[in-house]
Amino acid sequence: MFPKTALLDVSSKPQLAPVARATLFSLTLFCLGHFFIDLYSGALGALQPLLLDQFHMSFTEAGILAGVLSFSSSVLQPAYGYLSDRFRSRLFTALAPAVAGIFISSLGWAPSYAALLAMVFLGGAGIASFHPQAASRATEGIIHNRGRAMAIFISSGTFGLALGPSFFSAVSVRFGLPQTCWAALPGVALSLVLLAFLRPPVRQAHDRPHFDWPLLRAVRKPMIILFFLVFIRSIVQITFTQFLPLYLHTQRGYSLANSSLHLTLYLGFGALGGILGGNLADRFGGRRVILISMIGSVPFLILFVFTTGMISTVSLILGGLILLFTTPVNVVRGQELAPSQSGTVSALMMGFAWGTSGLLFIPLTGWISDLFSMQTAFIGLVFFPIAGFFLALKLPK
Repeated sequence: MFPKTALLDVSSKPQLAPVARATLFSLTLFCLGHFFIDLYSGALGALQPLLLDQFHMSFTEAGILAGVLSFSSSVLQPAYGYLSDRFRSRLFTALAPAVAGIFISSLGWAPSYAALLAMVFLGGAGIASFHPQAASRATEGIIHNRGRAMAIFISSGTFGLALGPSFFSAVSVRFGLPQTCWAALPGVALSLVLLAFLRPPVRQAHDRPHFDWPLLRAVRKPMIILFFLVFIRSIVQITFTQFLPLYLHTQRGYSLANSSLHLTLYLGFGALGGILGGNLADRFGGRRVILISMIGSVPFLILFVFTTGMISTVSLILGGLILLFTTPVNVVRGQELAPSQSGTVSALMMGFAWGTSGLLFIPLTGWISDLFSMQTAFIGLVFFPIAGFFLALKLPK
């Protein structure tokens, strides 16, 4: 018996190891892609003060510029999710870092405000193309601890978003706004790596080349709740991402480098919050994590707005960390509700909700800042998670 058992154990390992290695390698590629694609996504917040001077923009025009990026990079994600579910081409993912990197990094070359809007739109198209398919495929082959794997994937993007402002701020301050074009090189290099090593998507028996309306209608109530929870969280997250350096620079007199550093800290600890949230959801359940995240972030965000110095900075960090607990939780729960439409659902949870909140509230924040002050606009923003808490109570236990 003993030799036979040993023989079975030995023979089973070579069969499982290649699958595990391929799954880990695939997840690593998608995490790298997510890091760099969101590095470019976070660039505009750091470049806004320089673009404001170069194009003589008002706060409202700055808000419109960020709104265009939000529309192109996020609101249009369901369209890319549908196309990636239909055509199953890896080009949606592989070419995205190069497209985003080239257009976002070259904003200093724009000859006019209209051209600036067009370049932001095209850069956002690369960002939108990446997210649905990558979020759908990142956890392929992972059965246990999907929440943790999704948290790692999403947080890799949030880390890129966090480093984007400091990276582009350092490049633009050292070399000037026109020379930020060299920041496109990592995106172009990564696209070449993805083209070389990323496996093409595999069509499965349950895949459908169209929207599965009956399935989506059957789960519409929890899906709608999840969507609006992401929408509410994104109101705070995306407006802070776009306006925090401008707010700290104009309202509190921080230098551009220090303002970008605060945004990096806010988003970096938010990425850590996503990892913690995924692990907590695997252990305690997603509903409980969402409730804690919504109500727990509010006191710290209020402290950030109404205090200064170290207390304000620490409150900003803790508020961002707790607020982003829910990022992987919402995506995984949405994918579990409609597994055959995972690309579309990922786009709704990660892109469309994020983008519509940005499209509405970024220009609105800019308009309120022009009409009253940016301080007034930020005071209004930090109370939105309270509405998310009461909405999360309606999620099924």
